Amino acid sequence: MKREIEVTNDGSHTLFVPELNEHYHSTNGAIDEARHVFINSALAHCAKKNINVLEIGFGTGLNALLTMIEADIKELSINYTSLELFPVDMSDVELLNFAELIDNATHELFIDLHYAHWNKSQAITPNFMLHKMNTDFRKVESTIFDDKFDVVYFDAFGPDKQPDMWRPDLFEKLYASMNDGGIITTYSAKGSIRRMMQSIGFMVERLPGPIGK
Repeated sequence: MKREIEVTNDGSHTLFVPELNEHYHSTNGAIDEARHVFINSALAHCAKKNINVLEIGFGTGLNALLTMIEADIKELSINYTSLELFPVDMSDVELLNFAELIDNATHELFIDLHYAHWNKSQAITPNFMLHKMNTDFRKVESTIFDDKFDVVYFDAFGPDKQPDMWRPDLFEKLYASMNDGGIITTYSAKGSIRRMMQSIGFMVERLPGPIGK
């Protein structure tokens, strides 16, 4: 899958996929969006100190980087499982400027996130255990997960671009994979998606979006 690096409005990079005519992040600000949607709207509301996070779409590793930083700042212990069918090429990863803008001291850790072995758990920091799965979420059974999840980042491409990633049966799989009181978050506020999630049993809240949304 061909990808092109573009600069978003907060100065951070995103990847553009011509084949899908889709960006990995908001063009209004990749870092701003990731912090708003995944960290501030989900992880920050989990009261536990030992947190199991599931991410659908590892992508550029931005969500993982921000979560790892949050774990170190707040002294959380995070087990982070991320599913990705099409990993980003390391030649692109090494050009991404997230660590430079967030905290240049995290640059090597950001690279470590991408070099971490697939389908195997690996400690990136004492507070952050990463398990990347090179697999198709649409074909994964919830029974393969060792633990249930407290926080889920649903960061697949949008429902207009990849509707088969937003099917009710897949969200039923996520529902079954979550602990009681678990939090799932996504950037999509599409009415049909909200209604589908409610029908499965999720309590749905529409929050103000990040800058430009």
